[in-house]
Amino acid sequence: MLHIRNLTYHPTATPTAILKSVNLDLAPQHLGLIIGPSGSGKSTFLEILSGLAQPTSGAVFWREQKLISEQLQQLAGLVFQFPERHFCGGTILEELRLGHPELGTERVKQALTEVGLEHLSLSNSPHALSGGQQRRLALAVQLIRQPNLLLLDEPTAGLDWSMRQQLVSLLAKLKKNWTLLVVTHDAGDMLAIADNCWTIKQGELESVDPKSLLRETKQSLSAA
Repeated sequence: MLHIRNLTYHPTATPTAILKSVNLDLAPQHLGLIIGPSGSGKSTFLEILSGLAQPTSGAVFWREQKLISEQLQQLAGLVFQFPERHFCGGTILEELRLGHPELGTERVKQALTEVGLEHLSLSNSPHALSGGQQRRLALAVQLIRQPNLLLLDEPTAGLDWSMRQQLVSLLAKLKKNWTLLVVTHDAGDMLAIADNCWTIKQGELESVDPKSLLRETKQSLSAA
């Protein structure tokens, strides 16, 4: 169980806090969805949960244990927005083995199977893949680390409708074995698979019912 208590992030260079006393609970094998506009603090929140940034105050607990940044780096795997821009390997195999040169081919193939890319040759270039395949590969790069918590920043950004649907289906499958926290400015595709949902505005988090939001979205589309 992920517990976040009174998490605040207020760098000295900013006049107001980027995150303001954030509280959140997320059960294992659940998908949590945080919805908010650009600049609302979504990406900063994920950076803190992945151990890349230090909160000003507050605490993160996993299974009742309070974690420091180094422990969060082991707990969580972060998939950045447009992760394909961060690919460094010349082949799929190299990309998956970055930082893990000891990994055997069997474990690599298992990670690719988890994201539906088992049919690809390990010698293919990551940059030669389609947009949807690149997002799946970015997920596999994190899954191969076996994190307890998978963090995704705008995972469907820049994808066409078909690729978005495929990625949402994949996330629905992954939450059977993983705990996922997704941040996005456009929740339409993922509301149907979210177990918990929050809105974030000017650094403040508010819990909302994903089913209610989904009904509202459908009603808005029908009216249009």
